[in-house]
Amino acid sequence: MEQLLQDLKQQNFKNVYLLCGEEAYLRNQYKKRLKDALVMDGDTMNYSYYEGKDINPRAVIDMAETLPFFADRRVLMIENSSFFKNKCDELADYMSVIPESTCFIFVETEIDKRNRLYKEVKKCGRIVEFGIQKEDTLIKWILGMLKKEGKNVTKETLQTFLTKTGSDMQQIKNELDKLVSYTEGRDVITTADVESVCITQTTNKIFDMVNAIAEGNQKKALELYEDLLSLKEPPMRILFLIARQFNQLYQLKLLAKEGMPSSEIAKQAGIMPFAMKKYQAQAKRFSEEELRTAVEECVASEEAVKTGAMGDRLSVELLIMKYSKR
Repeated sequence: MEQLLQDLKQQNFKNVYLLCGEEAYLRNQYKKRLKDALVMDGDTMNYSYYEGKDINPRAVIDMAETLPFFADRRVLMIENSSFFKNKCDELADYMSVIPESTCFIFVETEIDKRNRLYKEVKKCGRIVEFGIQKEDTLIKWILGMLKKEGKNVTKETLQTFLTKTGSDMQQIKNELDKLVSYTEGRDVITTADVESVCITQTTNKIFDMVNAIAEGNQKKALELYEDLLSLKEPPMRILFLIARQFNQLYQLKLLAKEGMPSSEIAKQAGIMPFAMKKYQAQAKRFSEEELRTAVEECVASEEAVKTGAMGDRLSVELLIMKYSKR
């Protein structure tokens, strides 16, 4: 990202960019910044936008070969094309002969680093991967936005806020906007404000569900499952998130047994550092064997649904009932 910032600062651009990674908010922010830097406001003649998996590579190349009209560059933005997952030799071949007056901006949610087009872009352009941000980065970003709004917040309230929103920057921004509006006329945001306004994300509801399972509170676990279904969450996505949660707890136990520090465990298991204490407390309620078996049974439940042996909704319900009999 530092190299991209330098390109923007110096106005010295590559002919091709690939913006990718899990953090959609940053991808979209820098997509806009690149476009604003490369395309004059209102210039529709020298800017082309393509989206989706049905883009014709030949048509894209033909447009790239067209000289810009009363402008320095012709800019082609291509989003969620699957060109970086599936084979696209035409564009891969073209990357080394892009005209100096043409700039490609690829924006992709899914990539395969073994893909030929990815390798060609890496050779001649700039690949910027926006990953999930670290806790300290998120906190600085949040405090910066709150400062602009004249708001203060305690560390405890900030931790509660992040526990609800998770690490997704767009979700954080949305919930902060709500908090700022809710506390209009006050300069301090309290934990009570966060509890009143902020929506608990699906992944946090899954955490609460697994907690209820660990406590043997079958009624609460099933109620949380019904809540997720009422929010239109597909049973198979719920199953995936339960499996991921069990796997994270299993990894946490294994890594802790090796004497690995908490910060490294969080990184290896994909747990945000601010949530580690909660995960460690939850992991203590299961044995290593229980967690390993739970992960295996989640996989078996998914297979039963895929083969038609069981309905998706029922398979998750039975899994919850089995593991909450503690």
